[in-house]
Amino acid sequence: MALTLRERVANWLVPARSTYPSWDYDDFMNQVTMGGITYRLPHQTLLNDSTPIGADFVSLVQGTYQSNGVVFAAIQARLMLLSQARFQWQRMVKGVPGELFGTPDLAIIEHPEPGKVTADLLARASLDVDLAGNSFTARRGTRLKRLRPDWVDIVTSGYDSDAEVVGYVFYPGGRYSGEDPELFLPEEVAHLAPLPDPLHNYRGMSWLTAIIADIVSDSAATAHKTRFFENGATPNMIVTVDQPTKDLFDMWVSKFEEGHRGLNNAYKTLYLTPAATAEVVGANLQQMEFNALQGHAETRVAMASGIHPVILGASEGLQGSSLNQGNFMAARRLVADMTLRPWWANFASSLETILPPPGGARLFYDDRHIPFLAEDVGDAAEVQAKQASTIKSLTDAGFQPDDVVGAVMAGDLARLKGKHSGLFSVQLQPPGSTEPDPTPELIPQEAPTNGKVPAA
Repeated sequence: MALTLRERVANWLVPARSTYPSWDYDDFMNQVTMGGITYRLPHQTLLNDSTPIGADFVSLVQGTYQSNGVVFAAIQARLMLLSQARFQWQRMVKGVPGELFGTPDLAIIEHPEPGKVTADLLARASLDVDLAGNSFTARRGTRLKRLRPDWVDIVTSGYDSDAEVVGYVFYPGGRYSGEDPELFLPEEVAHLAPLPDPLHNYRGMSWLTAIIADIVSDSAATAHKTRFFENGATPNMIVTVDQPTKDLFDMWVSKFEEGHRGLNNAYKTLYLTPAATAEVVGANLQQMEFNALQGHAETRVAMASGIHPVILGASEGLQGSSLNQGNFMAARRLVADMTLRPWWANFASSLETILPPPGGARLFYDDRHIPFLAEDVGDAAEVQAKQASTIKSLTDAGFQPDDVVGAVMAGDLARLKGKHSGLFSVQLQPPGSTEPDPTPELIPQEAPTNGKVPAA
């Protein structure tokens, strides 16, 4: 019996794991041939062809997300906003999106694991994409499991124009954990990579990659501020003393540090002998415009994250006219249209790999109940009012009501072609017809009263 692709790759991986306990692919092999086809193995990874993303992923987590306040705020803002969407099926009629609807098949997204909801699934995906550029969600029966991105390798069929992803290799605990790797076929994993890596196909890159220098600079500025206060909030000084021996000089320095270094000694009067002079060097926080310096770094982080500085609460976003209602509304809409909705749409299409939609539909997001987008309700109401007016006009013009509603909601009036009832005007009478005259016997006749009021 012919082996399946999963069985062939699994049979190759297990002996390889026992033969090469260090799991060093640089010393092992880069590809495997099965059935005459050469498959590229774990070197098509998440960073580059020679270095796994593991080290970078951990360093981004520890060096940015867990240690830089601006990056943490940006990632948290993205996570809080992105995790509020829901997912529904959306009908597609001739390629045009229609109404949203649900089926029992969506229960796996609504409760991906016991005790978890859609928000948990989205939060994990958002965090992995921000820090690794990729999110991997595997389907296990009725559950959706997150695969840590630096423990996943992408298996492709080569580097030529016909190359495709043939599977994902997951290393429980990491590549060097000693655990046997697990193989997932493409239809078992939803791979989200909203920011494509231009140097490598089939994977994404973190938005943090482009601002590493800015993050380092911001962290250095924070460290500088900390050191400034640790040293008594005083400027740097050069003190020149005339001491005949090194021992006397060291003793003098020790005494000077003891009396003037640290927060407890801040603002003390400095007393020097005639043989000693003090000279201020460098700049203090005010002279170097420290607030502006850090404010620029915050703005650059916000720009890269896709969250407007006004929404993020960055210092430069809280100045001047930025907080005017009109400007805030514009910032909110910019974030929704350029960051949130494209991300949700991308994730929905990625989930279709493990959750195939019913015929004539696609998986799409539902953002109608998100507080951050509540201001859009007024705009939506105005749109609905215009749609209702259009529906009434077209119905009065003789089109079938159901056809009119479907065409207006889809924004495709071409759907009404050939759907006219042949009736016109409000009365919807056939062309050329007139209202028949009432028959005489149906016309009420008034009895003569001879000027008398008829008896009741």
